[in-house]
Amino acid sequence: MRRFRLLFAMPALVVVGTGVRAGESVATHASAPVVWELASVASIGGHKPEVLGAPQVTDEAPGGRALRFGGWNDGIVLSVNPLAGRTTFTIEVLLMPEVNGAPAQRFLHIEDETGSRILMETRTRGGKSWSLDTYLHTDIGRANCPLLDSKKLHPAGRWAWVALTYDGRMMAHYVNAVKELEGEVVFTPMTSGQISLGVRLTRAFWFRGCIQEVRFHPTAIQPAAMQRLSE
Repeated sequence: MRRFRLLFAMPALVVVGTGVRAGESVATHASAPVVWELASVASIGGHKPEVLGAPQVTDEAPGGRALRFGGWNDGIVLSVNPLAGRTTFTIEVLLMPEVNGAPAQRFLHIEDETGSRILMETRTRGGKSWSLDTYLHTDIGRANCPLLDSKKLHPAGRWAWVALTYDGRMMAHYVNAVKELEGEVVFTPMTSGQISLGVRLTRAFWFRGCIQEVRFHPTAIQPAAMQRLSE
């Protein structure tokens, strides 16, 4: 069993990609991601979250501190949609699903005022491995696209980068920069809304494991530009 050392909550580091140095243009940063480091429950991405349960701070993440979600009532909800108005995007998440997690776990859920939503989930097998499950849905035109291949398994108890991309026509998802699935869908740009981490916004399908970082890109980036770890 992994042991986690609890720390005092410290302000989260936030890299938003909007600072412009002398001699640089705004265009230089046009495709820079918004980066949220989950190092505290006090602030995430510069936003004050609603804290569900008691997510714990651990320093055992490869990128530094992370939040650990216990799998039954721990979660984070923020009244912001980082992808509002985007016609293309990428979401990257550095996470570690723990062993013996529930069969279906939502670790990221974005939903806007119209009911359009983005879901990133794990589907576990035998408590020791997991598959990535992603979903795009828009109420405008009732378009949706689920992506899941239960044969593409990854070991629980290890860190991995997962990514979801949308280029305006095709949705795809990746684990450690390796594409697993793709599908065509018309996904209307989202409006303002909410995002939850560690649980679905409906307070169901709790995630058991750690999340260290979430990145929101304004474009569908290529695998060569994605974050990755060796499994």
